[in-house]
Amino acid sequence: MNDAPANKLPKKLYSLLNDLVGRLSAIYGEGLVSVTLYGSAASGEYSRRHSNVNLAIILSDTSMANIAKAKSTINMRSFAMINPVFFTEDYLKRSVDVFPIEFLDMKENHIVLHGNDPFTALNIDTRNLRFQCEQELRSKLLNIKRAYLKNRGRSSLEGILFKYFTSVMHIIRNLVRLKGKAPAYAKEDILEEAYVLFNIDTGNMRKILAAKNRAIKLSRDETERLLFAFTSDLEKITAEIDRL
Repeated sequence: MNDAPANKLPKKLYSLLNDLVGRLSAIYGEGLVSVTLYGSAASGEYSRRHSNVNLAIILSDTSMANIAKAKSTINMRSFAMINPVFFTEDYLKRSVDVFPIEFLDMKENHIVLHGNDPFTALNIDTRNLRFQCEQELRSKLLNIKRAYLKNRGRSSLEGILFKYFTSVMHIIRNLVRLKGKAPAYAKEDILEEAYVLFNIDTGNMRKILAAKNRAIKLSRDETERLLFAFTSDLEKITAEIDRL
């Protein structure tokens, strides 16, 4: 594994990733083009309890038969927190116009663990960014309401709240970009930017973030109230996007 991440990652995480990269290298040899860490673990917001470890794995061949070679390794209990996505270099280049949110986030916050950097020279077309932001938010609103109707208790309700809060932060980050600003990555900073640029009262979202980070504990009634408020805020944000 590349030496650079050793000083940027928690020791246990670095050791875990080093182990996985070694196993993938043994499986694929030269067919393993690169392994790149992205998301909260690469940005400095990593939390062992709450963060997934997101990896972009570039292979020369991503056929199902070839990916299947890594199935037993990826499913090892020690790698349960790792969330891998497999690309070829060609697929990566041809997908950036379809998924600008995801690839902009990857490009701006990543650590190369193996091979060459697949994102530095990536040219990301942002013409579809507004459309994707609106599409994603409208979809999440529908999913939140459906999940709420099926929830069976406080822990389930809290899981819904935290799950969608995290994904929505990535969308809001890119809304800041649509306003012509260079967005921050830390969630506290994103909420501050959203307050300034969109006149959104982010008090409820800050409380969700505090609960997600285990700084406060929510009752079921408070969890439900925050979910309702969060949904209302998303509807306001969606209307704002529609006017951009």
